[in-house]
Amino acid sequence: MQIKDILNINEARLIQGEKSTLLNNFSIDTRTLEKDATYVGIKGESFDGNTFYEEALKKGAKTCILSNIKIDEEVLKKYPSANIIMVDDTITFLGAIARKKRESLKVKVIAVTGSVGKTSTKNVIADVLACKYKVLKTKGNLNTNIGLSLTLLSLTDEEIVVLEMGMSKFGEISELTNIAKPDLAVITNIGTAHIGNLGSRENILKAKLEIIEGLNGPLIINIDNDMLNNWYTINKEQYNLITYSIDNKSLYQASNLSYDKNGSHFKLKGEDVTLNVLGKHFIYNAVVAFLVGDLYHINHEDILKALKNITKEKGRMELIKKDDYIVINDTYNASYDSVYYALEVLGKYPNRKIAVLGDILELGEFGNEIHEKIGKLIIPNKIDILVTVGNLAQNINITAQNEGFNQENSKHFNNNKDAIDYLNKIKQKDDIILVKASHGMNFQEIVDSI
Repeated sequence: MQIKDILNINEARLIQGEKSTLLNNFSIDTRTLEKDATYVGIKGESFDGNTFYEEALKKGAKTCILSNIKIDEEVLKKYPSANIIMVDDTITFLGAIARKKRESLKVKVIAVTGSVGKTSTKNVIADVLACKYKVLKTKGNLNTNIGLSLTLLSLTDEEIVVLEMGMSKFGEISELTNIAKPDLAVITNIGTAHIGNLGSRENILKAKLEIIEGLNGPLIINIDNDMLNNWYTINKEQYNLITYSIDNKSLYQASNLSYDKNGSHFKLKGEDVTLNVLGKHFIYNAVVAFLVGDLYHINHEDILKALKNITKEKGRMELIKKDDYIVINDTYNASYDSVYYALEVLGKYPNRKIAVLGDILELGEFGNEIHEKIGKLIIPNKIDILVTVGNLAQNINITAQNEGFNQENSKHFNNNKDAIDYLNKIKQKDDIILVKASHGMNFQEIVDSI
Protein backbone atom coordinates (compact mmCIF):
# COMPACT_ATOMS: atom_id res chain seq x y z
CA MET A 1 0.00 0.00 0.00
CA GLN A 2 0.97 3.58 -0.57
CA ILE A 3 0.30 6.38 1.89
CA LYS A 4 -2.41 7.76 -0.40
CA ASP A 5 -4.30 4.45 -0.05
CA ILE A 6 -4.79 4.88 3.69
CA LEU A 7 -5.45 8.59 4.07
CA ASN A 8 -9.21 8.06 3.90
CA ILE A 9 -9.13 5.58 6.82
CA ASN A 10 -9.96 6.76 10.35
CA GLU A 11 -9.24 10.38 9.47
CA ALA A 12 -5.54 9.74 8.84
CA ARG A 13 -3.65 12.99 8.11
CA LEU A 14 -0.30 13.34 6.36
CA ILE A 15 1.67 15.94 8.38
CA GLN A 16 4.77 15.66 6.23
CA GLY A 17 5.89 13.48 3.33
CA GLU A 18 4.96 11.99 -0.04
CA LYS A 19 1.62 10.30 -0.70
CA SER A 20 3.27 7.89 -3.16
CA THR A 21 5.53 6.33 -0.48
CA LEU A 22 5.14 2.57 -0.06
CA LEU A 23 4.32 1.31 3.42
CA ASN A 24 6.14 -1.87 4.46
CA ASN A 25 8.07 -3.54 7.31
CA PHE A 26 5.57 -2.39 9.93
CA SER A 27 7.06 -2.27 13.44
CA ILE A 28 5.97 -1.16 16.91
CA ASP A 29 9.41 -1.60 18.50
CA THR A 30 12.26 0.85 17.87
CA ARG A 31 14.74 -1.72 19.21
CA THR A 32 14.20 -4.05 16.26
CA LEU A 33 13.31 -1.45 13.65
CA GLU A 34 14.72 -1.99 10.16
CA LYS A 35 15.82 0.76 7.78
CA ASP A 36 12.97 2.22 5.68
CA ALA A 37 10.40 0.58 7.97
CA THR A 38 7.00 1.95 8.95
CA TYR A 39 6.96 2.69 12.68
CA VAL A 40 3.61 2.62 14.51
CA GLY A 41 3.47 4.26 17.94
CA ILE A 42 1.41 2.17 20.39
CA LYS A 43 0.40 3.45 23.80
CA GLY A 44 0.80 0.69 26.40
CA GLU A 45 0.02 0.52 30.10
CA SER A 46 3.48 1.63 31.21
CA PHE A 47 4.83 3.55 28.21
CA ASP A 48 3.73 5.49 25.14
CA GLY A 49 5.37 4.33 21.92
CA ASN A 50 4.28 7.55 20.21
CA THR A 51 6.95 9.43 22.15
CA PHE A 52 9.71 7.35 20.50
CA TYR A 53 9.12 8.72 17.00
CA GLU A 54 12.45 10.58 16.91
CA GLU A 55 14.31 7.42 17.93
CA ALA A 56 12.50 5.58 15.11
CA LEU A 57 13.60 8.22 12.62
CA LYS A 58 17.19 7.99 13.87
CA LYS A 59 17.04 4.23 13.24
CA GLY A 60 16.03 4.90 9.62
CA ALA A 61 12.23 4.61 9.70
CA LYS A 62 10.80 6.02 6.47
CA THR A 63 7.29 6.55 7.90
CA CYS A 64 5.86 7.11 11.39
CA ILE A 65 2.18 6.57 12.19
CA LEU A 66 1.38 8.36 15.44
CA SER A 67 -1.47 9.47 17.67
CA ASN A 68 -2.07 12.22 20.24
CA ILE A 69 1.37 13.74 20.20
CA LYS A 70 2.77 17.12 19.20
CA ILE A 71 5.60 16.80 16.68
CA ASP A 72 8.67 18.93 17.29
CA GLU A 73 9.21 21.26 14.29
CA GLU A 74 12.97 20.89 14.68
CA VAL A 75 12.64 17.13 14.26
CA LEU A 76 10.62 17.60 11.08
CA LYS A 77 13.34 19.88 9.67
CA LYS A 78 16.03 17.39 10.70
CA TYR A 79 14.28 14.58 8.79
CA PRO A 80 12.73 16.33 5.75
CA SER A 81 12.25 13.07 3.79
CA ALA A 82 10.36 11.36 6.63
CA ASN A 83 6.64 10.70 6.32
CA ILE A 84 4.57 11.55 9.39
CA ILE A 85 0.97 10.32 9.54
CA MET A 86 -1.31 11.34 12.39
CA VAL A 87 -4.37 9.23 13.34
CA ASP A 88 -6.90 9.28 16.16
CA ASP A 89 -5.97 5.83 17.51
CA THR A 90 -3.02 3.82 16.21
CA ILE A 91 -4.31 0.41 17.34
CA THR A 92 -7.67 0.91 15.62
CA PHE A 93 -5.91 2.28 12.56
CA LEU A 94 -3.53 -0.68 12.42
CA GLY A 95 -6.51 -3.05 12.36
CA ALA A 96 -8.24 -0.99 9.68
CA ILE A 97 -5.31 -1.01 7.28
CA ALA A 98 -4.68 -4.72 7.96
CA ARG A 99 -8.31 -5.38 6.99
CA LYS A 100 -7.85 -3.30 3.85
CA LYS A 101 -4.74 -5.26 2.86
CA ARG A 102 -6.43 -8.60 3.54
CA GLU A 103 -9.38 -7.58 1.34
CA SER A 104 -7.04 -6.62 -1.51
CA LEU A 105 -5.30 -10.03 -1.66
CA LYS A 106 -6.48 -13.48 -2.78
CA VAL A 107 -4.56 -15.18 0.03
CA LYS A 108 -6.38 -17.88 2.00
CA VAL A 109 -6.68 -17.20 5.73
CA ILE A 110 -6.97 -19.89 8.42
CA ALA A 111 -7.81 -18.79 11.97
CA VAL A 112 -7.12 -20.82 15.11
CA THR A 113 -8.59 -20.18 18.55
CA GLY A 114 -9.37 -22.15 21.70
CA SER A 115 -8.61 -22.22 25.41
CA VAL A 116 -5.56 -24.47 25.05
CA GLY A 117 -3.21 -25.33 22.20
CA LYS A 118 -3.69 -22.35 19.88
CA THR A 119 0.00 -21.73 19.24
CA SER A 120 1.03 -25.35 18.77
CA THR A 121 -2.02 -26.08 16.59
CA LYS A 122 -1.25 -23.05 14.43
CA ASN A 123 2.36 -24.16 14.05
CA VAL A 124 1.49 -27.75 13.05
CA ILE A 125 -1.13 -26.60 10.53
CA ALA A 126 1.42 -24.22 9.01
CA ASP A 127 4.05 -27.00 8.85
CA VAL A 128 1.67 -29.30 6.97
CA LEU A 129 0.52 -26.59 4.54
CA ALA A 130 4.14 -25.65 3.84
CA CYS A 131 4.51 -29.00 2.05
CA LYS A 132 2.69 -27.47 -0.91
CA TYR A 133 2.18 -23.74 -0.34
CA LYS A 134 4.07 -20.63 0.69
CA VAL A 135 2.75 -20.01 4.21
CA LEU A 136 2.84 -17.09 6.64
CA LYS A 137 1.89 -17.63 10.27
CA THR A 138 1.51 -15.56 13.42
CA LYS A 139 4.90 -15.16 15.06
CA GLY A 140 5.07 -16.77 18.49
CA ASN A 141 1.77 -16.20 20.26
CA LEU A 142 1.18 -12.60 19.09
CA ASN A 143 -2.54 -13.25 18.89
CA THR A 144 -4.09 -9.90 19.84
CA ASN A 145 -5.37 -7.23 17.44
CA ILE A 146 -1.88 -5.72 17.24
CA GLY A 147 -0.07 -9.00 16.55
CA LEU A 148 -2.69 -10.22 14.07
CA SER A 149 -2.67 -6.89 12.22
CA LEU A 150 1.14 -6.84 11.99
CA THR A 151 1.08 -10.40 10.62
CA LEU A 152 -1.38 -9.49 7.87
CA LEU A 153 0.57 -6.33 7.05
CA SER A 154 3.73 -8.41 6.57
CA LEU A 155 2.09 -10.45 3.78
CA THR A 156 4.04 -10.43 0.51
CA ASP A 157 3.64 -13.34 -1.89
CA GLU A 158 2.34 -15.98 0.53
CA GLU A 159 -0.57 -18.16 -0.58
CA ILE A 160 -1.93 -19.04 2.88
CA VAL A 161 -1.72 -17.28 6.24
CA VAL A 162 -2.41 -19.12 9.51
CA LEU A 163 -3.47 -16.75 12.28
CA GLU A 164 -3.79 -17.35 15.99
CA MET A 165 -6.66 -15.53 17.71
CA GLY A 166 -6.58 -14.99 21.47
CA MET A 167 -8.99 -13.29 23.83
CA SER A 168 -9.58 -12.55 27.48
CA LYS A 169 -13.02 -10.93 27.21
CA PHE A 170 -16.04 -10.55 24.95
CA GLY A 171 -15.59 -8.69 21.67
CA GLU A 172 -11.91 -9.44 21.10
CA ILE A 173 -12.37 -12.44 18.78
CA SER A 174 -15.11 -10.49 17.01
CA GLU A 175 -12.64 -7.71 16.25
CA LEU A 176 -9.97 -10.15 15.03
CA THR A 177 -12.23 -12.21 12.77
CA ASN A 178 -13.64 -9.08 11.16
CA ILE A 179 -10.11 -7.92 10.36
CA ALA A 180 -8.89 -11.29 9.04
CA LYS A 181 -12.08 -12.60 7.36
CA PRO A 182 -10.91 -16.24 7.56
CA ASP A 183 -11.73 -18.84 4.92
CA LEU A 184 -11.39 -21.61 7.50
CA ALA A 185 -11.44 -21.54 11.31
CA VAL A 186 -10.52 -23.97 14.08
CA ILE A 187 -11.70 -24.04 17.70
CA THR A 188 -9.46 -26.45 19.61
CA ASN A 189 -11.42 -26.61 22.88
CA ILE A 190 -13.29 -24.64 25.52
CA GLY A 191 -11.53 -24.77 28.89
CA THR A 192 -11.09 -22.49 31.87
CA ALA A 193 -8.46 -20.02 30.67
CA HIS A 194 -9.70 -16.47 31.45
CA ILE A 195 -12.71 -17.82 33.34
CA GLY A 196 -11.89 -15.19 35.97
CA ASN A 197 -12.79 -12.51 33.39
CA LEU A 198 -15.70 -14.23 31.67
CA GLY A 199 -17.34 -15.94 34.64
CA SER A 200 -18.21 -19.34 33.13
CA ARG A 201 -17.22 -21.84 30.46
CA GLU A 202 -20.52 -21.04 28.73
CA ASN A 203 -19.32 -17.46 28.34
CA ILE A 204 -15.91 -18.63 27.13
CA LEU A 205 -17.67 -20.69 24.44
CA LYS A 206 -19.75 -17.67 23.46
CA ALA A 207 -16.63 -15.50 23.21
CA LYS A 208 -14.75 -18.07 21.10
CA LEU A 209 -17.72 -18.53 18.76
CA GLU A 210 -17.45 -14.87 17.81
CA ILE A 211 -15.00 -16.22 15.22
CA ILE A 212 -18.01 -17.18 13.07
CA GLU A 213 -18.86 -13.49 12.51
CA GLY A 214 -16.09 -12.99 9.95
CA LEU A 215 -15.83 -16.58 8.71
CA ASN A 216 -16.31 -17.33 5.01
CA GLY A 217 -16.02 -21.11 5.11
CA PRO A 218 -16.09 -24.20 7.35
CA LEU A 219 -15.59 -24.20 11.11
CA ILE A 220 -13.50 -27.11 12.43
CA ILE A 221 -14.24 -28.17 16.02
CA ASN A 222 -12.99 -30.76 18.48
CA ILE A 223 -16.09 -32.68 19.57
CA ASP A 224 -14.27 -34.46 22.39
CA ASN A 225 -14.65 -31.16 24.21
CA ASP A 226 -17.94 -31.28 26.12
CA MET A 227 -18.89 -27.67 25.42
CA LEU A 228 -18.18 -27.89 21.68
CA ASN A 229 -19.91 -31.28 21.46
CA ASN A 230 -23.09 -29.90 23.02
CA TRP A 231 -23.00 -26.86 20.75
CA TYR A 232 -22.40 -29.08 17.69
CA THR A 233 -25.38 -31.30 18.53
CA ILE A 234 -27.66 -28.27 18.60
CA ASN A 235 -26.16 -26.32 15.68
CA LYS A 236 -24.83 -28.91 13.19
CA GLU A 237 -27.60 -28.19 10.67
CA GLN A 238 -27.14 -24.42 10.87
CA TYR A 239 -23.41 -24.10 10.16
CA ASN A 240 -20.77 -25.61 7.88
CA LEU A 241 -18.97 -27.75 10.48
CA ILE A 242 -16.15 -30.31 10.27
CA THR A 243 -15.43 -32.45 13.33
CA TYR A 244 -12.30 -34.11 14.70
CA SER A 245 -11.71 -36.17 17.83
CA ILE A 246 -10.05 -39.05 19.61
CA ASP A 247 -12.81 -40.36 21.91
CA ASN A 248 -16.05 -39.51 20.04
CA LYS A 249 -17.08 -40.50 16.51
CA SER A 250 -16.18 -37.74 14.06
CA LEU A 251 -15.08 -37.15 10.46
CA TYR A 252 -11.42 -37.27 11.55
CA GLN A 253 -11.01 -39.57 14.54
CA ALA A 254 -7.61 -40.76 15.83
CA SER A 255 -7.36 -44.26 17.29
CA ASN A 256 -4.83 -46.73 18.72
CA LEU A 257 -2.94 -44.11 20.71
CA SER A 258 0.39 -45.05 22.30
CA TYR A 259 3.41 -43.27 23.76
CA ASP A 260 7.04 -44.18 24.23
CA LYS A 261 10.33 -42.39 24.81
CA ASN A 262 10.41 -41.41 21.13
CA GLY A 263 7.01 -39.72 21.05
CA SER A 264 3.33 -40.35 20.28
CA HIS A 265 1.72 -42.80 17.83
CA PHE A 266 -1.82 -43.22 16.46
CA LYS A 267 -3.90 -44.20 13.44
CA LEU A 268 -5.93 -41.76 11.31
CA LYS A 269 -7.74 -42.31 8.01
CA GLY A 270 -5.95 -45.63 7.60
CA GLU A 271 -2.52 -44.09 8.12
CA ASP A 272 0.01 -44.80 10.90
CA VAL A 273 1.04 -41.43 12.34
CA THR A 274 4.13 -40.79 14.48
CA LEU A 275 4.96 -37.56 16.32
CA ASN A 276 8.26 -36.81 18.03
CA VAL A 277 6.38 -35.00 20.81
CA LEU A 278 4.42 -36.37 23.75
CA GLY A 279 0.81 -35.97 24.67
CA LYS A 280 -2.82 -36.40 23.74
CA HIS A 281 -3.09 -32.66 23.14
CA PHE A 282 -0.37 -32.89 20.47
CA ILE A 283 -2.29 -35.73 18.85
CA TYR A 284 -5.31 -33.42 18.66
CA ASN A 285 -3.08 -30.81 16.99
CA ALA A 286 -1.84 -33.36 14.49
CA VAL A 287 -5.36 -34.60 13.69
CA VAL A 288 -6.62 -31.11 12.86
CA ALA A 289 -3.47 -30.40 10.82
CA PHE A 290 -4.05 -33.64 8.88
CA LEU A 291 -7.65 -32.52 8.31
CA VAL A 292 -6.58 -29.10 7.01
CA GLY A 293 -3.97 -30.76 4.79
CA ASP A 294 -6.74 -32.89 3.27
CA LEU A 295 -8.89 -29.82 2.65
CA TYR A 296 -5.99 -28.16 0.82
CA HIS A 297 -5.24 -31.28 -1.26
CA ILE A 298 -1.88 -32.27 0.24
CA ASN A 299 -1.06 -35.96 -0.23
CA HIS A 300 -0.93 -38.13 2.88
CA GLU A 301 2.71 -39.08 2.45
CA ASP A 302 3.74 -35.42 2.72
CA ILE A 303 1.39 -34.80 5.64
CA LEU A 304 2.82 -37.77 7.58
CA LYS A 305 6.39 -36.59 6.94
CA ALA A 306 5.55 -33.07 8.13
CA LEU A 307 3.88 -34.40 11.29
CA LYS A 308 6.84 -36.64 12.08
CA ASN A 309 9.13 -33.62 11.86
CA ILE A 310 7.11 -31.36 14.18
CA THR A 311 9.54 -29.07 15.99
CA LYS A 312 9.66 -29.56 19.73
CA GLU A 313 8.81 -26.28 21.42
CA LYS A 314 10.68 -25.23 24.54
CA GLY A 315 8.48 -25.48 27.61
CA ARG A 316 5.61 -27.32 25.86
CA MET A 317 5.76 -31.01 26.86
CA GLU A 318 9.46 -30.80 26.02
CA LEU A 319 11.15 -34.13 26.67
CA ILE A 320 14.60 -33.60 28.20
CA LYS A 321 16.58 -36.84 28.42
CA LYS A 322 19.27 -36.66 31.11
CA ASP A 323 21.88 -39.35 31.73
CA ASP A 324 19.58 -41.60 33.72
CA TYR A 325 16.20 -39.88 34.05
CA ILE A 326 13.71 -37.81 32.01
CA VAL A 327 12.25 -34.36 32.66
CA ILE A 328 9.05 -33.28 30.88
CA ASN A 329 9.27 -29.49 30.70
CA ASP A 330 5.73 -28.10 30.36
CA THR A 331 6.38 -24.73 31.97
CA TYR A 332 5.30 -22.41 29.14
CA ASN A 333 1.84 -22.00 30.62
CA ALA A 334 -0.95 -23.92 32.31
CA SER A 335 -4.70 -24.42 32.47
CA TYR A 336 -6.81 -27.21 33.92
CA ASP A 337 -7.02 -28.86 30.50
CA SER A 338 -3.29 -28.79 29.80
CA VAL A 339 -2.51 -30.14 33.30
CA TYR A 340 -5.07 -32.91 32.70
CA TYR A 341 -3.35 -33.94 29.44
CA ALA A 342 0.16 -33.66 30.91
CA LEU A 343 -0.72 -35.90 33.85
CA GLU A 344 -2.35 -38.36 31.47
CA VAL A 345 0.93 -38.63 29.50
CA LEU A 346 2.96 -38.97 32.70
CA GLY A 347 0.63 -41.73 33.87
CA LYS A 348 1.41 -43.86 30.79
CA TYR A 349 5.04 -44.39 31.83
CA PRO A 350 5.96 -47.55 33.77
CA ASN A 351 8.77 -45.75 35.64
CA ARG A 352 8.54 -43.86 38.95
CA LYS A 353 6.47 -40.78 38.18
CA ILE A 354 7.04 -37.40 39.88
CA ALA A 355 4.57 -34.54 39.25
CA VAL A 356 5.84 -31.05 40.10
CA LEU A 357 2.83 -28.74 39.86
CA GLY A 358 2.42 -25.02 40.53
CA ASP A 359 -0.30 -22.38 40.48
CA ILE A 360 -2.54 -21.85 37.47
CA LEU A 361 -3.01 -18.09 37.37
CA GLU A 362 -5.82 -15.81 36.15
CA LEU A 363 -8.64 -18.02 37.44
CA GLY A 364 -10.21 -15.42 39.71
CA GLU A 365 -12.79 -16.86 42.11
CA PHE A 366 -12.46 -20.30 40.48
CA GLY A 367 -8.83 -20.75 41.56
CA ASN A 368 -9.37 -23.04 44.55
CA GLU A 369 -12.02 -25.15 42.83
CA ILE A 370 -9.89 -25.84 39.73
CA HIS A 371 -6.79 -26.76 41.73
CA GLU A 372 -8.90 -29.12 43.83
CA LYS A 373 -10.08 -30.79 40.58
CA ILE A 374 -6.44 -31.31 39.64
CA GLY A 375 -5.81 -32.93 43.03
CA LYS A 376 -8.38 -35.58 42.08
CA LEU A 377 -6.29 -36.51 39.00
CA ILE A 378 -3.20 -37.61 40.96
CA ILE A 379 -4.26 -41.12 42.03
CA PRO A 380 -6.02 -42.09 38.72
CA ASN A 381 -2.80 -41.25 36.83
CA LYS A 382 -0.70 -43.39 39.21
CA ILE A 383 1.61 -40.56 40.27
CA ASP A 384 4.23 -41.80 42.72
CA ILE A 385 5.46 -38.49 44.16
CA LEU A 386 3.59 -35.17 44.16
CA VAL A 387 5.41 -31.85 44.66
CA THR A 388 3.47 -28.57 44.67
CA VAL A 389 4.54 -24.93 44.89
CA GLY A 390 2.30 -21.89 45.39
CA ASN A 391 -0.74 -20.78 47.36
CA LEU A 392 -3.28 -22.22 44.93
CA ALA A 393 -1.30 -25.40 44.22
CA GLN A 394 -1.54 -26.31 47.90
CA ASN A 395 -5.14 -27.26 47.11
CA ILE A 396 -3.81 -29.94 44.72
CA ASN A 397 -1.77 -31.44 47.52
CA ILE A 398 -4.51 -31.33 50.14
CA THR A 399 -7.13 -32.80 47.79
CA ALA A 400 -4.81 -35.59 46.63
CA GLN A 401 -4.24 -36.61 50.26
CA ASN A 402 -7.96 -36.40 51.01
CA GLU A 403 -8.54 -38.75 48.07
CA GLY A 404 -6.12 -41.24 49.63
CA PHE A 405 -2.75 -40.29 48.16
CA ASN A 406 0.22 -41.33 50.36
CA GLN A 407 1.05 -38.37 52.64
CA GLU A 408 4.72 -39.40 52.75
CA ASN A 409 4.96 -38.87 48.99
CA SER A 410 3.04 -35.59 48.91
CA LYS A 411 5.13 -32.46 49.51
CA HIS A 412 4.22 -28.77 49.37
CA PHE A 413 6.70 -25.86 49.25
CA ASN A 414 6.25 -22.12 49.37
CA ASN A 415 9.01 -21.36 46.87
CA ASN A 416 10.89 -22.88 43.94
CA LYS A 417 14.22 -23.10 45.78
CA ASP A 418 12.91 -25.45 48.46
CA ALA A 419 11.24 -27.61 45.82
CA ILE A 420 14.49 -27.76 43.83
CA ASP A 421 16.46 -28.82 46.92
CA TYR A 422 13.95 -31.61 47.62
CA LEU A 423 13.86 -32.85 44.02
CA ASN A 424 17.64 -32.93 43.69
CA LYS A 425 17.76 -34.97 46.90
CA ILE A 426 15.17 -37.59 45.91
CA LYS A 427 15.48 -37.97 42.12
CA GLN A 428 16.90 -41.29 41.01
CA LYS A 429 17.65 -43.40 37.96
CA ASP A 430 14.78 -43.91 35.47
CA ASP A 431 12.50 -41.30 37.09
CA ILE A 432 10.05 -39.37 34.87
CA ILE A 433 9.61 -35.85 36.26
CA LEU A 434 6.81 -33.59 34.97
CA VAL A 435 7.26 -29.86 35.74
CA LYS A 436 4.18 -27.71 35.04
CA ALA A 437 2.68 -24.38 36.12
CA SER A 438 1.62 -21.01 34.73
CA HIS A 439 4.46 -19.04 33.17
CA GLY A 440 4.37 -16.51 36.01
CA MET A 441 5.49 -19.19 38.48
CA ASN A 442 8.91 -19.32 36.77
CA PHE A 443 9.06 -23.12 36.83
CA GLN A 444 11.70 -23.03 34.10
CA GLU A 445 13.98 -22.31 37.06
CA ILE A 446 13.09 -25.72 38.48
CA VAL A 447 13.73 -27.45 35.15
CA ASP A 448 17.14 -25.77 34.80
CA SER A 449 18.11 -26.70 38.37
CA ILE A 450 17.18 -30.39 38.31
